[in-house]
Amino acid sequence: RSPVLVGGSGLYVRATLDHLEFPGTDPEIRGRLEAELTDLGPGVLHRRLARVDPAAARAIPAANGRRVVRALEVVEITGAPYTASLPVARDVYPSVQLGLDVPRPVLDARIDERVDRMWGAGLVEEVRTLVELGLREGVTASRALGYAQVLGFLEGSCTEADAREETKRTTRRYVRRQDTWFRRDLRIVWLPYDAPDLLERALEAVARG
Repeated sequence: RSPVLVGGSGLYVRATLDHLEFPGTDPEIRGRLEAELTDLGPGVLHRRLARVDPAAARAIPAANGRRVVRALEVVEITGAPYTASLPVARDVYPSVQLGLDVPRPVLDARIDERVDRMWGAGLVEEVRTLVELGLREGVTASRALGYAQVLGFLEGSCTEADAREETKRTTRRYVRRQDTWFRRDLRIVWLPYDAPDLLERALEAVARG
């Protein structure tokens, strides 16, 4: 039998199919940097990263505090630039990777519809309930797409309409970064999402191996 993996971020797909080795973590360093992120904001830490590893700073958006913290942590642990510690992929499992090629306007419209469905399904109430269970203490969860924006609304830093629109904008930016990641992998066979014979093309690609 052949397993079928659907979805996932670019990093997760590579971690599944390839052999990736990541630098370790240091709870003390990570905790200190996380505290600085909370107190000073991602911009300050990103400027620090730009001084010690300009290449990493160019690759990591200033607003992505979690990744900035990780890069600075690796620099402190290894004494080398974060970019020098990035994992090198090696094929481990034979696979066929298929990607759906969706035009940007279509993809953006689908993202907007998805966010609207999330709101209609009760995202605000979900976050409100999770806040009572300690969501704000969860570093990763509290910054997740949708959660972070709703938290801003609940804390009074923006309106609910603004939170919804910001979720759409942030999701579109995230999808663009993921698309760039996947496009670099030359093993992926890209198929037009609306091709009438999409299934046949996919099966042919799998048969070719």
